[in-house]
Amino acid sequence: MLQNISYMNFKNILKNRSSAVPVHPSVFMALIVPFGIVGGYVTVTLAFLMTRAGVPLEKITPLIGMSLLPNVLKFLWAPVIDTTLTNKKWYTLSNAITATGILFISILALKEESLTLMGMLIFLISFASTFTVMAASSLMVYDTPNELIGRAGGWMNAGYLGGVGVGGGGGLWLAEKITDPLMVGVIIAIVCMLCSFGLIQLHEPNYGIRDKEYVKTLGNLSKDIWKVVKSRMGFFALLLCFLPIGSGAASNLWSAISNDWGASAKVVALVVGLAGGLLSTVGSLIGGWICDKIDRKKAYILFGMLQATFAVMMAYAPRTELMFILGTSFYAVSSGLIYAGFTSFTLEAIGKGAVATKYNVFASFSYIPIYFVLYIDEWAHKKWGAFGMLNIEAIMGLFGMLLFFTVFNISQQD
Repeated sequence: MLQNISYMNFKNILKNRSSAVPVHPSVFMALIVPFGIVGGYVTVTLAFLMTRAGVPLEKITPLIGMSLLPNVLKFLWAPVIDTTLTNKKWYTLSNAITATGILFISILALKEESLTLMGMLIFLISFASTFTVMAASSLMVYDTPNELIGRAGGWMNAGYLGGVGVGGGGGLWLAEKITDPLMVGVIIAIVCMLCSFGLIQLHEPNYGIRDKEYVKTLGNLSKDIWKVVKSRMGFFALLLCFLPIGSGAASNLWSAISNDWGASAKVVALVVGLAGGLLSTVGSLIGGWICDKIDRKKAYILFGMLQATFAVMMAYAPRTELMFILGTSFYAVSSGLIYAGFTSFTLEAIGKGAVATKYNVFASFSYIPIYFVLYIDEWAHKKWGAFGMLNIEAIMGLFGMLLFFTVFNISQQD
């Protein structure tokens, strides 16, 4: 049983916490879906359709990079969430912008001449979606006790990964069935907007860092961040974010390189999109449960090594459609485990206070290895094909694990 805690148990744990709202963590799964939809729509639907339209991989990769870039930089604007408006207002506004941006992208022709404008729109919806995830994560932290952080993180990442399946596999399936690309965009945009109804069950928490004077609020925010960074747990959590352990970068290229395995559009839509999202969701729920049972940092590393193993197995397997299905499916489960592991050890490290800023400092840094591994994967694929790409990614994960334990052991001796 993935979730051995019922809704009533969850309420009993929270009943003595007046600042918390006793909602089941599955609420946060719904709120995070639009963030996943953006990633899936760009990396699966658009990437596959552009590849089929004759756009080369080296011109598709920068577009995928544009979708990742705001996630690397989002710590720069995270303080806005903690110091202005309410989380609900920020979520509603950003989700509306995300949905509108998807509509505009769906109108553009899939040609090289449209890539500049498309890149700008991709950056815009990715930028807007960072506000949805920041607002949702802030609401979640104030509503979740420490003993349930792993499972709450599992539900939240299940929503993200499920959203990737909706925006990716769902979008690609719709594109195959509906000739009008605008209608595809309309349907995906509507799904994004429906997720805002999850806010109804939540109340705004009482933020401890806010002051009547905005300058003092910023001062309190800075102190709160520094307190986490200088702590032992905070330091090692940040170190994990910088290391290429379980980057999952290859999943951003499955659609673009699916021809290496002779995978059809239907298979890509099903396995990389819908089924991939489902498998990642299951992995996330399992990972969240595991992270509440063992050390959360070690669980994250374990999940990363599992993903590296799957990558190597896929590298040495025959280049057939069946192996593409099996390889990407196992990889998807490991991605779910890793996302849950990241959220769990991060939430444990940051505590309360300036949640949006602190969480997204960690989250932004965690996108740095994803960002550069993506380009290393593209380079390795161009030079050695899928075999080299998958092996290089696994080697980088192994290097990251060795580096972490080296630093950890040295710190134990001090």
